[in-house]
Amino acid sequence: MSFIAPQFAPALPEIALAIGICVVLLADLFVSEQRKSITLWLSLATLTVAAWFAGGALPEGSQLTFSGSYVADGLARVLKLFTLLLVGVVFVYSFGYLKDRALLKGEYYLLGLFATLGMLVMISAHSMLTMYLGLELMSLALYAMVAFDRESPVAAEAAMKYFVLGAIASGVLLFGMSLIYGATATLQLDQIAAALAGEGSVTPAVLLGTAFIMVGIAFKFGAVPFHNWVPDLYHGAPTSVTLFVGTAPKLAAFAMLTRLLLTALEPVVEVWAPMLTGLGVLSLILGNVIAIAQSNIKRMLAYSTIGHVGFILIAFATGTAAGQQAALFYTIVYAIMAAAAFGTVILLSKRGYEAENIADFRGLNERSPWFAVMMLFVMVSMIGIPPFVGFFAKLNVLVALINVEQTWIAVVAVLFSVVGAFYYLRVLRYMYFETSDTVEPLVAPINIRLVLSANALAMLLLGVFSEPLLAWCGAVIGSQAF
Repeated sequence: MSFIAPQFAPALPEIALAIGICVVLLADLFVSEQRKSITLWLSLATLTVAAWFAGGALPEGSQLTFSGSYVADGLARVLKLFTLLLVGVVFVYSFGYLKDRALLKGEYYLLGLFATLGMLVMISAHSMLTMYLGLELMSLALYAMVAFDRESPVAAEAAMKYFVLGAIASGVLLFGMSLIYGATATLQLDQIAAALAGEGSVTPAVLLGTAFIMVGIAFKFGAVPFHNWVPDLYHGAPTSVTLFVGTAPKLAAFAMLTRLLLTALEPVVEVWAPMLTGLGVLSLILGNVIAIAQSNIKRMLAYSTIGHVGFILIAFATGTAAGQQAALFYTIVYAIMAAAAFGTVILLSKRGYEAENIADFRGLNERSPWFAVMMLFVMVSMIGIPPFVGFFAKLNVLVALINVEQTWIAVVAVLFSVVGAFYYLRVLRYMYFETSDTVEPLVAPINIRLVLSANALAMLLLGVFSEPLLAWCGAVIGSQAF
């Protein structure tokens, strides 16, 4: 057997990120506690270089390398760009929060960069082994980030729950992959699809393996009934870590969903589509209903996340290009909305005070009319009110469902979107119709104010000009050879 030298050019984003991690690691050793902003700027520079390679430095089309275990295609380009952008936004939001709590250490940014590297590997995985390695790299970094505040027993408890449940989910996913490997004798995704396309190839082992893989995917998304870790993690982790976990990893989870189910298991779509639909409908119902009872803003947003994941899954389960386009668009939009929501929570927090309760938003309009409007944009976008981008994200999902005659699922989605509007409007009621306990103005660095304003305004701009992003999502979905 002759050795074929791999092409390293398609993996330049990951290579640049790995080199940047080494630079940040070494530089942070020589940076004093008073000058930790250098670590932030080096991290942002690393993300910028990786984004340049991901978005503009590589040729168009699809490229396979590393013996077919890695792919650089349109989907990878879109997801990597938005992943790197969101991680950069998270780093900016987190700086002041960590500094006020004496948690500003280089390890936060290094763990975030390692998790990002795992996400990029997942996004370009073309082998089940590569997918698993990327998933573990991301997960191990996230476990450590959740326990980053070593003085907090709540954070330690959340980290332990996340670690134990995550280890179980990873084991289940790996077992499912091993069953598929045993049935097809390959780990490469396109070869798995070719093997399963043959007559009589769908054996009980394949069906069981598919079910186990579905469990692993559902856990990473936080879909019902594998959602128990989501509210505990969102509540227990420092808000800067909750912000990280609630945004960029959703894009990596979507890549996992697409690569494993469409690229590899598309011949057994009739097996996994009903399971995905059930997970989506349950997530819609449970997430929106339980969110109503929450008084903690982080737990409310956690259950809100579960409800939004339901929309993504039911769109993907249609099995059509339009449904997958709607799911990709929704995933990107949700990640941007979540970043703005948690960014506002960080803005309201200050030294010695955590703005974790919905009541902490009381009288925000009196203290800062501008950021009250920004939070208004985020909440109405999550509800799905035009002309904000959340409306178009939900509309595309509903259209995709109706086109495949799944009207009853569309009706359920609309009904529970109306239910979800209640807890979003409750936040607005506190901001505009309740009196604040303090008249102290909001104090935050100018960089956080600018980034948060741009993040929230994007809800309106992406809604008014939604067609380019939607068309881009359609193009990368249509260009994939499943």
